[in-house]
Amino acid sequence: MEDTLYQKIISLKNLTLAYNRARKGKSKKTYVIKFEENLAYNLKLLHEELKNHTYQPLSLKTFILRDPKTRKISKSAFRDRIVHHALFIIIEPLFDKSFIYDCCANRIRKGTLFAIQRFDLFKRKITNNLQTEAFCLKADIKHYFQEVDRNILLNIIRKKINCEKTLNLIKLILNNFEGKKGMPLGNLTSQFFANVYLSELDYFVKHKLRAKYYIRYVDDFVILHQSKYQLEMWREEINPFLQNTLSIELHPDKSKVISLSKGIDFVGFRLFYYHKLLRKRNINKIKVNVNNLDMEIIDNKKFLEIFNGWNAYSKWSNNYNLSKKLILSIKIAQCKTLSTKGF
Repeated sequence: MEDTLYQKIISLKNLTLAYNRARKGKSKKTYVIKFEENLAYNLKLLHEELKNHTYQPLSLKTFILRDPKTRKISKSAFRDRIVHHALFIIIEPLFDKSFIYDCCANRIRKGTLFAIQRFDLFKRKITNNLQTEAFCLKADIKHYFQEVDRNILLNIIRKKINCEKTLNLIKLILNNFEGKKGMPLGNLTSQFFANVYLSELDYFVKHKLRAKYYIRYVDDFVILHQSKYQLEMWREEINPFLQNTLSIELHPDKSKVISLSKGIDFVGFRLFYYHKLLRKRNINKIKVNVNNLDMEIIDNKKFLEIFNGWNAYSKWSNNYNLSKKLILSIKIAQCKTLSTKGF
C-alpha cells in the first residue's frame, strides 16, 4: 500500500501530466524546447532514475528580484520542476482536505479574491453590518521561508504520509537548498509545503484559541474581533506557540492590532470599512512598467501581459481614476513608440 503512492508519483502517465503543467506558459523558453527535443527519452530517463532511486536534483539557480521588495529567488531546473509537479499532483489532495476553509493561498478556487471576500464577510459580521467599531490582528511571520525548520516540516508530513520512498523524495527536494533551515522561494513544492507547515497554526487559532474570524494567505494572516483586548491576548499566545512548535516567530513590526477604520493591509490591498485601495507598492510597480514601456525597455506584448494581469487584479479596488490615468499614459507611450518606428 505504501509503495503504491510512490508508484503513482513516478508513473510515466503522471510524469507526462506533470511535464505539461510545468511547461504551461513557458513553451518558448530555451530549456523547455531543449527538453522537448527528445521528450520521450527524457521522461523515460526521469522515470528510471526515480524508480531506481538514482535521481538527484540539479543545483538551484539563484537570482535577486526587486519588485520593489527585494527577494532571493531560487529556481529549479526544468526536469526537477516536473518532479515537483508529479509529487504535488499525487500528495496535494491528501493534505488539502485537512486544510481549514480560510487557508487561501495556492489552492483550487481560493486566492486573493477569495481572501478579500471572506474579509468583507467577516468585517460585516463583527461590526453589525458596518454599524459598530471592530479591530484586526494583522500579522505575518518573520523571514518565513528562510526560517522553516525542515525536520519539523517532515514530521508534520509524516502525519499524512507513511511511504518511506515518497518521504525520501520529499527530503531530496527540501534538502536541495543551502543551510539547515528554509525553503527556496520559487518552487511549487515550497508554496505547497508553506501551507502544510502553517496548518499547525491554523488549527491552534481555530481550535485552541477558538478565533472565529481568521484568514491566512501564506504567512500573512488576520483575525477580526470586536475586542481589541482579546486580539492582544491572542497575539501573546500565538507567538510562543510558533516559537515552541514551529521554531518561527511573528514579525515584531508587522504584527499589530489595528482598528478597521484605519485600513488593513492584506493580500495587496488596503481594506477599509466602505472601500478598498491598492497598496502603494502595487501602484508603483505598474507605474515602473508604464515608464519602461515609454523608454522602450520592455516591448508592447510583454507590457500588455503585465498590465492585463494587474488590471484584472485592480478591478477589485476603488482605484478607477488611477486606472484611467494609467491607460492614458499607456496610449501616449504606445503612440510615441509607433512614431519613432515611422508608422
